[in-house]
Amino acid sequence: MSPKKKSSARKYGKAAQKSVESAMRRRKHGTLRSGRGGKGGRVKSRKQAIAIGLSEARKKGAKVPSKKKAA
Repeated sequence: MSPKKKSSARKYGKAAQKSVESAMRRRKHGTLRSGRGGKGGRVKSRKQAIAIGLSEARKKGAKVPSKKKAA
């Protein structure tokens, strides 16, 4: 009998999902802004909205994998 491969664990927690959903909604309504304290420009990019959502989730202590380090 071969050992069964363990199913991959969730990489992101539910709280992280909520933060990204919130950021996407704010982008859609045009209220999501980039930069420190939201003083930057309005975010239009979907990728940027996801990045902001994950960043906010990290600050709250949600289960989010650490950022990839630059080589």
